[in-house]
Amino acid sequence: MQDVSEATYSLDEAINLADALEVEVCDSEIAPLREINAANYFGKGKIEEIKAKVNAHDATLVIINGSLSPIQQRNLERSWKAKVIDRTGLILEIFALRAATKEGRLQVELARQEYERSRLVRTWTHLERQKGGQGFLAGPGETQIESDRRMLADKIGRLKRDLEQVRRTRGLQREKRKRAPERIVALIGYTNAGKSSLFNILTTGGVFAKDMLFATLDTTHRILELPSGKPAVLSDTVGFISDLPTDLITAFRATLEEVKEADLLLHVRDIADELTETRKDDVLKVLDAIGAGPAHGQDIVEVWNKADLLSEEALAQVIERAEAMRDLTDADASYVVSCLSGEGIETLREGIETALTSDDEVLNLKFGPKDYAARAWVHQNGTILSEDPRRTGISEISVRLSVTDVGKFRARYPNISS
Repeated sequence: MQDVSEATYSLDEAINLADALEVEVCDSEIAPLREINAANYFGKGKIEEIKAKVNAHDATLVIINGSLSPIQQRNLERSWKAKVIDRTGLILEIFALRAATKEGRLQVELARQEYERSRLVRTWTHLERQKGGQGFLAGPGETQIESDRRMLADKIGRLKRDLEQVRRTRGLQREKRKRAPERIVALIGYTNAGKSSLFNILTTGGVFAKDMLFATLDTTHRILELPSGKPAVLSDTVGFISDLPTDLITAFRATLEEVKEADLLLHVRDIADELTETRKDDVLKVLDAIGAGPAHGQDIVEVWNKADLLSEEALAQVIERAEAMRDLTDADASYVVSCLSGEGIETLREGIETALTSDDEVLNLKFGPKDYAARAWVHQNGTILSEDPRRTGISEISVRLSVTDVGKFRARYPNISS
């Protein structure tokens, strides 16, 4: 059961989803229900009330910000003489509109077909009323339903095979990136929190960014320049939302697995949102569903965006809280930024490098004249803290390396002394 503030926010979110689909909203309301009617979702009185509004506005579409069964959807459409879609159907329509790559379109189409398969119940009731045969011979209505089910099952099977190939290809790409020296940072967050805007500021991204839900769907990678001059790979992913349909999480598995493989997660939050803590919980639930996030040992940094929307007093309190959290060793680091003004971006960039290198080791190494290959390797893969060339030809280098790279170095150059 939602309280009033959360119900209001949920309604506003549904309106924004409709806006993202370029649907003109002529009326909206919160409809408290004691119980959900199995056949019609609403009670008779509410159905008549909404029917009057549909007729008054000459509306052709009614959006229910909940989950409708196929029978409920059919009965409401009959009562209101208008198209009815639920929250999942609405999100699917937006995803279909936003998907730009072949992979994105495959993922959306799979989710849509899975959704349509569940809607097939009683679609052909006008045929079921015809008289069928005797014994094992089925009536024409049942035959049509089974035929449609087989067609959908075949199409879903083909889509799953195509996506499995995409998943294998992505897996190979991830393995290649793992072998590269650059660390991988993934942007996550509630949709419309400002992920794509931050991505464009931190990189030469050029990703479409707009104040709308699900402005971008397809994963994009760009080089992120760290303060030390070392590069990392920044990945922009699909935005999360409350009650994200399970079918969508499954369909977008190939994309969301990018999140699992990242060395660091940047959780972008709209700090001006009064329900920001609730939205954080929604994001963490999705992360947990795909086996990622803090609960699975993955480091995370919170980016509190849209600081420009806060009052001076509220901003001061938020900055103080973020700094206090960074001082605690057992808390996630948080950084206050504004993608609009650029406030806090450089501090965030430093924080990203700090988080990425928190488990690194510092090695003090001695290189002889013949060790030029090993010396070149640490220059390429580590951060040189100091270098002291001696007249004897011995160079002493202090270098910071990741735990993985320390292992690689020791295995490749076992004779280099510390």
